[in-house]
Amino acid sequence: MNDHASAIGPVLTVLNLAGIAVFALTGALAATAKKQTLVTVLFFAVVTAVGGGTFRDLLIGAPVFWIQENATLLICLAAGTAVWVAPARWWSERALLWLDAIGLCAYATYGAAKGLDYGIAPIPAIGMGVVTACLGGIIRDVLAGEPSILMRPELYVTAAALSSALMVLLAIAGLPFAIAGLIAALAGFGLRAGAIRNRWSLPAYDR
Repeated sequence: MNDHASAIGPVLTVLNLAGIAVFALTGALAATAKKQTLVTVLFFAVVTAVGGGTFRDLLIGAPVFWIQENATLLICLAAGTAVWVAPARWWSERALLWLDAIGLCAYATYGAAKGLDYGIAPIPAIGMGVVTACLGGIIRDVLAGEPSILMRPELYVTAAALSSALMVLLAIAGLPFAIAGLIAALAGFGLRAGAIRNRWSLPAYDR
């Protein structure tokens, strides 16, 4: 029985659900791009949505979130089915990029907040946000046989790190989790949006 009294409120819960839904969509889209069956599409939706959060929960000693209730898997299955039945013209590579950006920052913020909520030290809590946001996408790309998101030249992990770090720093500064979460998610999304539009990137190793 889990007796942990959570400080996670409705705002962060919505961010978590948004991350689940959006990453499930990106997983399903990756599978349909490969002309896979409905079962494979649903599998991709689930694995992409829960991969990062599962690893996070195992590391921080929390009950694995998606085995505690039905909502997570229902959201994943609904997202996968929506991609399967909707016209292909609704889903473009550009749509995948923007959906992934939303999920990235929502999930990074929630992951960092959950780390803090479980008593994790600030720097590891930032790491939990990055893991939550990025691992599902990495699994998706590996399964789809695509270059990993980590290898994209424009800012990606940096946007997740920004959301995670802001969530932690603002919470330590005394802001309520809800306000800190909104600021952190929006800041990370702004950075990722700029990277998508303007191809912002960090200097690459050249020696």
